[in-house]
Amino acid sequence: MSEFVHLHVHSAYSLAEGAIKVKDLVKRCVKEKMPAVAVTDSSNMFGALEFAIEAASKGVQPILGAQILYTEEEHQIVLLVQSEQGYRNLCKLLSDAYLEGDINSKALITKETLQAHSEGLICLSGGSKGPVNHYLFHKQTDKAEEEFLFLKQCFEGRFYSEIQRHGWGEEEASEDALLELSFKHDVPLVATNDCYFMDRKGYEAHDALLCISEGRYVTEEDRRKVTPEHYFKSAAEMEELFADLPEAIKNTAVIAKRCSYLLQPIAPILPAFETEGERTEYDELKAQAEEGLKWRLENFVDDKDKHPEYRERLEFELNTINDMGFPGYFLIVSDFIKWAKAHDIPVGPGRGSGGGSVVAWALKITDLDPLELNLLFERFLNPERVSMPDFDIDFC
Repeated sequence: MSEFVHLHVHSAYSLAEGAIKVKDLVKRCVKEKMPAVAVTDSSNMFGALEFAIEAASKGVQPILGAQILYTEEEHQIVLLVQSEQGYRNLCKLLSDAYLEGDINSKALITKETLQAHSEGLICLSGGSKGPVNHYLFHKQTDKAEEEFLFLKQCFEGRFYSEIQRHGWGEEEASEDALLELSFKHDVPLVATNDCYFMDRKGYEAHDALLCISEGRYVTEEDRRKVTPEHYFKSAAEMEELFADLPEAIKNTAVIAKRCSYLLQPIAPILPAFETEGERTEYDELKAQAEEGLKWRLENFVDDKDKHPEYRERLEFELNTINDMGFPGYFLIVSDFIKWAKAHDIPVGPGRGSGGGSVVAWALKITDLDPLELNLLFERFLNPERVSMPDFDIDFC
């Protein structure tokens, strides 16, 4: 089993930027006998749960993380989750980046926010696009050292100098200075490959993806590009590439061992629905549904001989909803839809399998008569396949 672990990978959740599917990534790790892998998407953790479940199920340790834009200069650093506290802090940092630091449609994290929420996170310096390398490349050594020491202080004992070799001139020009800075301040090195696509042959397709993202043409030179080396390299390729810095390879495994958090799915948590008097949620649902059905029948079903059929269907659905534990769900959805309609906010008539419910029709969640249209409630809720109900609702 290899000592090398990829710690800087963009999945397809790096929207219009990454081209690596989570399942393909895990399959490759299994095939290459890689014990762990990190996913560090750009300014998001959209794929964190899918990645964690898929990797863990295949015996690969998932390391959650993100590549974030740091300061108004839009330098990047990589943050990796060590613990539950780290996961919560990374969630907080990403949320604040969009809510507080969004500049020119880019989510940015300030130094103050980073410092306040660094616990439980490992920081990689960001490679050639990071603040340290940027200033070293432009011969601003004092500024580079200032940024380096800030990150070291912010992530005490959890900061690594990220070395990358994609063949870019700026990487080569700043590498010696970065090594010198790292040895001077006793900061360990870590080797990464900034992966955007799975194989070298995927370079051209990925280049087209970047063009689509920016509305540019492949023939244009003055645009964002990566290199054919930005693929998911094997451990052997990485070990050969960094043969002169074996500690940078070994430290990838050290970091993997320091990251012990496993994100796991939890059941949906619904808020309690406030009811009148001593009513249970089911009693409330039953009362509202029966009253609503009475109004529907009086106004929309002229054939009174059919009314018993609606009431029988309502009773069947109510029993099923109660047995499956979803009375509160129906009350909550009905509540916000009724509020919208009462405040002149247009709401669609109801799409999807939810249209097959008489209870939903009675509660004004949908406006479709399921018996008239011969719609099946079992497509929506089925005791043989217990899952959360799903109403497709359109708001103006």
